[in-house]
Amino acid sequence: MPGDAVTRGLTAMDGLPRTDRRRLLLGAAGLCLAAPWPTRAAQARTVGHALGDTTLTGQPSRVITLFQGATDAALALGVRPVGVVESWTEKPVYRYLRERLPAPALVGLETQPSLEDVVYLMPDLIVASRFRNERIYGLLSRIAPTVAAEDVYDFRATTALVGAALGREAQADALLAAFEQEARALGATLAARHGAQWPMRASVIEFREDHVRAYLPDSFSGGVLDTVGFGRTRVQAGERGPLRKLGSHENIPFLDADVIFVLMRTRTAAVQRNLDAWQRHPLWQRLAAVRAGRVFPVDNVVWNLSGGILAAQGVCRDVRRLLASTESS
Repeated sequence: MPGDAVTRGLTAMDGLPRTDRRRLLLGAAGLCLAAPWPTRAAQARTVGHALGDTTLTGQPSRVITLFQGATDAALALGVRPVGVVESWTEKPVYRYLRERLPAPALVGLETQPSLEDVVYLMPDLIVASRFRNERIYGLLSRIAPTVAAEDVYDFRATTALVGAALGREAQADALLAAFEQEARALGATLAARHGAQWPMRASVIEFREDHVRAYLPDSFSGGVLDTVGFGRTRVQAGERGPLRKLGSHENIPFLDADVIFVLMRTRTAAVQRNLDAWQRHPLWQRLAAVRAGRVFPVDNVVWNLSGGILAAQGVCRDVRRLLASTESS
């Protein structure tokens, strides 16, 4: 079986120079690619996903996740991946996940995973995405059973897929149900507090060096706020897709809302200058959220770069904390 051959090859490489180690790893990869990993029919189950159907047995324990939301979902389900892709920032893994994943083994970047490192870790499940990994799906599925999410920011679909692949469907369903209950309870609290002003219109915006991104209801954070019950702004209501790029101060009215959540891509001087320039502009001062004192800086990782259910819970906590503090001040 391919796994036995891989194990023998990996054991033989202890103490070898990196170049020799690489050759052995590539040879092990070749063994994996030569034949599919076997399954036992009596215990087999089929998981449908964005790139087909994958047969799995039991509950996989050596899981590799190839996008941030999958890492979040696996940890939420109580499984610590044996390998993850490097985080976009706060490297090597996001701070909010470090307690659950203190010493991650890295398998490259989300945009360019290392097949060599994937083989070395001998996974029994790989969680990928069509969005990032469609071109290498065939290779991944020969290394280990591989499931693929459609995109990387639909935390509900990711949680359900990872739960199905891990044989933890009931746990995934419970997590999602608990999130829905939490989000709707938060919405009820805000409705009681704000009365006729609810539902508030919300904007989520991210400052970069040379432009601003407005995240729409189809984005990760937009979807969370939609579940809580926030309304869409009038000018954003007809927009499609997860975001809109704004390159000019003339676009500031597009951001108008009752509450604005502000992200910064990086904490660099260039991004800060862009933020300052936008916030000094007269059009910014006319925004409803600015006049009401409801412009809040929030964590770009939790609100944007994460894409997992643990982060979605974090967005709800931030909303509760920030809007409660506004009304009590």
